[in-house]
Amino acid sequence: MDNTINKLLFDVLQSIERIDKYTESPKQFTFFASNLLLQQAVERNFEIMGEAMNRILKLKPDIAISHTRKIVDTRNKIVHGYDEIEPENLWNIIINYLPTLKTEVELLLKDK
Repeated sequence: MDNTINKLLFDVLQSIERIDKYTESPKQFTFFASNLLLQQAVERNFEIMGEAMNRILKLKPDIAISHTRKIVDTRNKIVHGYDEIEPENLWNIIINYLPTLKTEVELLLKDK
């Protein structure tokens, strides 16, 4: 795979790992929902993931990653609709989608 795509995939992986670290203890929605600093740190990493994914899609539109368009759309929602972001939606992504995304990105990086 192209070095640029590898670098962008690494950025996605790094953002996922940061979110995992930020939310690991305690991994409870109530803690997340009551911590504005934590929410903003997570949002920033979603922005990075979305921008990296947008760049990847321009280079390799058929990349083997699920929900690529939704990743970019989440970034756009955070950047342009920042006043409409709900902690529940971010938490849903953290719990239900980031583990799969992490696995997919790790596999792509391993196969480079």
